[in-house]
Amino acid sequence: MQIKVKRIYAPTETQDGYRVLVDRLWPRGVSKADARIDYWWKDAAPTPALRGWFNHEPPKWEVFKRRYFAELEANEKVLTTFVEEMGNRRVTFLYAAQNEEQNNALALKEYLENRDAD
Repeated sequence: MQIKVKRIYAPTETQDGYRVLVDRLWPRGVSKADARIDYWWKDAAPTPALRGWFNHEPPKWEVFKRRYFAELEANEKVLTTFVEEMGNRRVTFLYAAQNEEQNNALALKEYLENRDAD
């Protein structure tokens, strides 16, 4: 699986491939028709408690990732099923956060790429 990450507010492109929203909440101001998502993967999003604790505060980023990765490990079956279904497909993880360098979509991409490397 080839993973790309972008904000859901960015224009849709043909090279996006399979578009997957990885947020637990639907993004503000985006209609479901305009989002053009193929799958809403709520189960891969951080829990509400972790998301609230992080609050997109940059100093918490490394701790957030460790806690998020632990949540993902506890949800291994969901991850394995998704990865197997995607195969070698190009996938774009979509997120709504304003921070383009510290968000759950990037953390999820990192987790999956490191998982595949092992």
